[in-house]
Amino acid sequence: MSQGNTGVTPQVVHAQACPVREVLDRVAGKWSVQIIVAAAHGPIRFTELERSIDGISRRMLTLTLRNLERDGLLTRTVHPMVPPKVEYELTPVAEELHATLLSLTDWAERHRVTIAESRAAYDAQHSPEPLDA
Repeated sequence: MSQGNTGVTPQVVHAQACPVREVLDRVAGKWSVQIIVAAAHGPIRFTELERSIDGISRRMLTLTLRNLERDGLLTRTVHPMVPPKVEYELTPVAEELHATLLSLTDWAERHRVTIAESRAAYDAQHSPEPLDA
């Protein structure tokens, strides 16, 4: 039996990774990323978000906005008018996250061809042998 990493127990991994995983699950979610990108240019209304994010339902948009607000990534401002005007805006923490997302997008763009080539080479090397008919 290997003696490497003897200090790593499931409890240690859980204690260190769980809080980070929880945050990453929230901010890296499909809808969260799109909302953060859409709101990066200033305050945006619910209907503008709904129109700009293809495939999101009203319910999912509402739930995701609430979660992002709860996590301190969005501020929700209700303007007293009839009908009420509600705007969402990134907090400074979310602005920092947006900059990080842009860096990640730049990295993906720079390396997408290399990754595609690596996948093709791996698949060619690991593809099952054709059966003789």
